[in-house]
Amino acid sequence: MKYLAVGLLLLLSLSPVLAQDDVLVLMTHDSFNVSEEVLALFEEETGITVEILRSGDAGGMVNQAILTRANPLGDVLFGIDNTFLSRGLDNELFVPYESPMLEHVAEEFVLDAEHRVTPIDYGDVCLNYDVAYFEQNELPLPESLADLTDPQYEGLLVVQNPATSSPGLAFLLATIGVFGTEGDYTYLDYWDDLVANGVRVVDGWETAYFGEFSGAAGSEGTYPLVVSYASSPPAEVYFMESAPETAPTAAIVAPDTCFRQIEFAGILNGTEKVEAAQQFIDFMLGLDFQEDVPLQMFVFPVNQEAELPDVFLEYAQVAEQPVQVDSAEIDSYREEWIRAWTQRVLR
Repeated sequence: MKYLAVGLLLLLSLSPVLAQDDVLVLMTHDSFNVSEEVLALFEEETGITVEILRSGDAGGMVNQAILTRANPLGDVLFGIDNTFLSRGLDNELFVPYESPMLEHVAEEFVLDAEHRVTPIDYGDVCLNYDVAYFEQNELPLPESLADLTDPQYEGLLVVQNPATSSPGLAFLLATIGVFGTEGDYTYLDYWDDLVANGVRVVDGWETAYFGEFSGAAGSEGTYPLVVSYASSPPAEVYFMESAPETAPTAAIVAPDTCFRQIEFAGILNGTEKVEAAQQFIDFMLGLDFQEDVPLQMFVFPVNQEAELPDVFLEYAQVAEQPVQVDSAEIDSYREEWIRAWTQRVLR
């Protein structure tokens, strides 16, 4: 009996480990979302259960992954974007994997030639405007970032702090990409002009969009221009009780006014479930997941064969000429740029 009891105790102690063999941990940011039925397709096809580990915003998630890289918290990481990509690559967070599904993805989204990360979705951070306000005031739309310093847009724009907001950082990078950091007129000089023209700066996207922007549903805000996403207008329409004749908001996608964020997934270095992780990367590039992305996270799929929902086809826009800033340069100077911006704008 003694040996039987010992055997049972040993079996019980091992059972949690055995039960984890078919569990894949997806480390991601708090904004990640996927339909239960779509995730169930992967689990049914592979017998692998996906456990989602939400780890704060994208920057916090990457930092946490770096701090725990010797003993990774997950098997796959999703949500590292081109503003933090070099940090993840330089810290050797990922093992290479070239998914066969990449044949359906445009080369412009593949930023790592070694395929340590795989592009999954993208979104353009652009100016959004209150359609009714601009129509009622017969005000022309700004066609460039420089236009925002014109007196006719005085006191109309609300933006986010780049130190505390992802779209705020994207907009800062757009101004750096357009005006540069050296010369007679730099991005800091541009921000001086924005401040002089009454720009309002708030900490986060939700405060800017739902609290200050006049075009958002239910908002009591007074600013008809806001930094948001080119996919925000279809979100406005999608969540309305009844479809409007025209969208209450729209995005401005004029050349060199938007910054493109690309989100990647990567297999975390140190995982013992490389094959399962590869299967999940393939699944994320498949049509079931890719066609689920727009209405779950309001971003665009990278798979060129994925069909967009009607509300995206009608109300979403894609920037044809987004501002480009090299991801390695972003990683090298991000903190310096933010610090200089803070001293200049929030002084």
